[in-house]
Amino acid sequence: MLNTNRRSKEPIMPIINITVTGKADPALSRRIAAAVSDLTAKHLHKDPTITAIVVNYADPAHWFAGGRSLAAQGTNSFWLDIKVVDGTNTKQEMASYLEAVFAGFQQLLGNVHSESYILVHEVSAAAYGFEGKTQEFRYISNKLKAAA
Repeated sequence: MLNTNRRSKEPIMPIINITVTGKADPALSRRIAAAVSDLTAKHLHKDPTITAIVVNYADPAHWFAGGRSLAAQGTNSFWLDIKVVDGTNTKQEMASYLEAVFAGFQQLLGNVHSESYILVHEVSAAAYGFEGKTQEFRYISNKLKAAA
């Protein structure tokens, strides 16, 4: 079962930006989006129906790790940046997410450089939302409805 905000019954939605090495490939983008959405639901308990994912591509000749391009190293890499509402996940959930995402990209891209990064941003519910409403607004609205 997917968690909702621990302070609210509203669903928690993440936005996920992913950059991978290689040429733009719609089929790979679909596989990446599906895998990341599944892992985000499984490990961070986020609702996949309101998870937004953007996949971008970078030429490995222009991506450097350890002072050498990934093209010269013959490796792939990725950068995943996800925003979630603060306090909605435990440290263990985030640690298992990072491990699972890295393993997932190893399967998707193969030969993934160890300097591939995942960043989980925990952001304030008052500064984050969708449909033009913050998560904090949703929390307060639900409290008022419950009290009425």
